[in-house]
Amino acid sequence: FIFVANIESKDPQQIISGNEKVVRPRLADAEFFFNTDRKKRLEDNLPRLQTVLFQQQLGTLRDKTDRIQALAGWIAEQIGADVNHATRAGLLSKCDLMTNMVFEFTDTQGVMGMHYARHDGEAEDVAVALNEQYQPRFAGDDLPSNPVACALAIADKMDTLAGIFGIGQHPKGDKDPFALRRAALGVLRVIVEKNLNLDLQTLTEEAVRLYGDKLTNANVVDDVIDFMLGRFRAWYQDEGYTVDTIQAVLARRPTRPADFDARMKAVSHFRTLDAAAALAAANKRVSNILAKSDEVLSDRVNASTLKEPEEIKLAMQVVVLRDKLEPYFTEGRYQDALVELAELREPVDAFFDKVMVMVDDKELRINRLTMLEKLRELFLRVADISLLQ
Repeated sequence: FIFVANIESKDPQQIISGNEKVVRPRLADAEFFFNTDRKKRLEDNLPRLQTVLFQQQLGTLRDKTDRIQALAGWIAEQIGADVNHATRAGLLSKCDLMTNMVFEFTDTQGVMGMHYARHDGEAEDVAVALNEQYQPRFAGDDLPSNPVACALAIADKMDTLAGIFGIGQHPKGDKDPFALRRAALGVLRVIVEKNLNLDLQTLTEEAVRLYGDKLTNANVVDDVIDFMLGRFRAWYQDEGYTVDTIQAVLARRPTRPADFDARMKAVSHFRTLDAAAALAAANKRVSNILAKSDEVLSDRVNASTLKEPEEIKLAMQVVVLRDKLEPYFTEGRYQDALVELAELREPVDAFFDKVMVMVDDKELRINRLTMLEKLRELFLRVADISLLQ
């Protein structure tokens, strides 16, 4: 063991001896607890979890374990992890809390679960998951190292988020007794940095479903997702992204964290292009024009109605890009899409310089408004560029 003394002693050996006297019985206790705990399997602690309350309205730790087991299996199926190992890890996830070692040395939760699971002959990824389920514990902490551990870590945190929001106990001010902010950011980090194919919408719905009729907040799914998107805002600000970039992506409310991240990177890159400022201003202008109009627009632009060469050119480019970019949007190639859309700067500028939108001719007016709507829809497939400053 190691210790640090805050004074310079004339007799260092005495300090060493004193610390040894303190530590030796604690190490002896640890050895005793370790040997005692290993006399039974980790799984044998499951019944005792029924005696420990997770939260009064949400049941016991055994109830939580059952939900985590089911949710971890569901997540594993979504991300291609071993479903049997994920459900096994979920079943054992809280068993070490009932061991003598963790009861006496609370900081060893998780790590003792891993060692006891190895002693019991559990699969290695199951054992590792029992330790890594709490990761990341803080900003910059390591993430779970294998897919089973990722499934368990997400399941544990999402169960807590769904449950606490489900009974209306949202974090208020600095008060966050269930560490929901840390849990939400942890889920987002794991999904984004491990590039997992998970959607917050379906993930939250599944976590809520597993509670049955215990939850009282009818808006729990939306509340959890809004809360997590809010954590995205804080995370990306810490990463150095500008507030308006974050707002542009948040406006589209993408619920796949990996997809959200791809949009953030795309918009951040778009801002470096020469055409960015002009197209952001044009999008804002288009947005204002459409907002002030109460016309019922068409589903498509009527090419035969177009008159001015500038609107004909813009309409043609919008149609070409719409077809060309569809695979980009489907594949999440948002940066490539915005680079292509940047080519619209010249025809958009020419259109607004030469063409009057709100003309008296109703058919022509509606056609031009429809074209602008189709133009804006292309950008909105990535983010609301009009919010960029």
